[in-house]
Amino acid sequence: MTKRVAIIGAGPSGLAALRAFESARQKGAEIPEIVCFEKQDDWGGLWNYTWRTGLDEHGEPVHGSMYRFLWSNGPKECLEFADYSFEEHFGRPIPSYPPRAVLYDYITGRISKGGLRDYIRFRCPVRGVEWKSDLDKFRVTVEDLTKSHVYSELFDDVIVASGHFSVPNVPDFPGFQSFPGRILHAHDFRDANEFAGKDVLLVGSSYSAEDIGTQCYKYGAKSVTFSYRSRPMGFEWPEGFVEHPLLQKVEGKTAYFSDGATRDVDAIVLCTGYRHHFPFLPDDLRLQTNNRLYPLGLYKGVCWIANPRLFYLGMQDQYYTFNMFDAQAWYARDVIMGRITLPTSEAMTEDTLLWRRKEEAAANPYEEIDFQTEYVRDLIERTDYPAFDLDHVADAFKEWKHDKAEGILTYRDRSYVSALTGKRAPVHHTVWMEALDDSLEAFLKSGEPEG
Repeated sequence: MTKRVAIIGAGPSGLAALRAFESARQKGAEIPEIVCFEKQDDWGGLWNYTWRTGLDEHGEPVHGSMYRFLWSNGPKECLEFADYSFEEHFGRPIPSYPPRAVLYDYITGRISKGGLRDYIRFRCPVRGVEWKSDLDKFRVTVEDLTKSHVYSELFDDVIVASGHFSVPNVPDFPGFQSFPGRILHAHDFRDANEFAGKDVLLVGSSYSAEDIGTQCYKYGAKSVTFSYRSRPMGFEWPEGFVEHPLLQKVEGKTAYFSDGATRDVDAIVLCTGYRHHFPFLPDDLRLQTNNRLYPLGLYKGVCWIANPRLFYLGMQDQYYTFNMFDAQAWYARDVIMGRITLPTSEAMTEDTLLWRRKEEAAANPYEEIDFQTEYVRDLIERTDYPAFDLDHVADAFKEWKHDKAEGILTYRDRSYVSALTGKRAPVHHTVWMEALDDSLEAFLKSGEPEG
């Protein structure tokens, strides 16, 4: 009997899983029956933009944290699919830092070629996954929102690819209850134009704080204040930016910081991270971790050791993204299809602890990049995922870190060499601070700068 595999989520990780099975099928292998469940009405995961926040039209929590004017905060040369270059997709080289619409077109362009949309059941959030030991299968319970119908089906294997950047971590601070301006989490941030002419406070020092702060400044915020818990970001901010240690309280519009400083602010954006959240999984199947480069409980960062018929994709803190999801998906596919035999539970646990020790030994971002490079290499060497120059990509990551430190508002104007084509990306026609139109059409046009 043909195996049945459930994939939960049709974002970049779920699409990578679909692509992995399709790749095997194209090479003549008999693949399992695949069903992908997606809660949104389209594929792309977080790369779908919606104006909605809170709840969607079905009363479901809005999954997306995407906002207008988002541009990649890392070079596209570091996330390029090994089997599908940006040049192949667009027919020519494009600049290194694309906006959201361009990346969405690239992600979905690869998957569109295989006719894999038929595998996906849209508007079908998974409500429960239960291991039935008597049947040696998972029972997956799903709600079809369009038909208002709840049903269950049996599967041999389950791949969790629902992401971990959709359920916000929302702290509270004294005075928030009576703050006269707007308070929101980065998850609900949608348009930097809303904050034009305003003094904006961002709580956090992560990529979200860095990017939303610079976006607000780009679109006319009067000032941007960052509040950090452990250490400042350390960039040479232009006039209009300031960093203070952790927010202590708010009285009226005045924010008080632990260094004794105060600032009057009009709006507060909480860039305080996200929770790994799997309400559809019971305790014995649920990954519980904070944002780590190597979560425990997952062999090779993929296989749930307590039940190796369950797989997680994309659950790591990330330097690598799309190509790492591919490497994980190819590995999960080969385990499911019997091409890779897993060791004992004890051996899997020991291997995981070895990788965790390596992660903990990484003393700075450059060593973290090297760590994740070796992790991706370890996965790729075990499957037929196309080899690519990982050392080149690691060097590009390090160059990116240097470029950001040199100019937080100008690093997106740099260009990098593709590990796939060997070509350096062209310079974008408009410097990032002046590129106010983030559409695919505006980005791909040639000729005069905007303005």
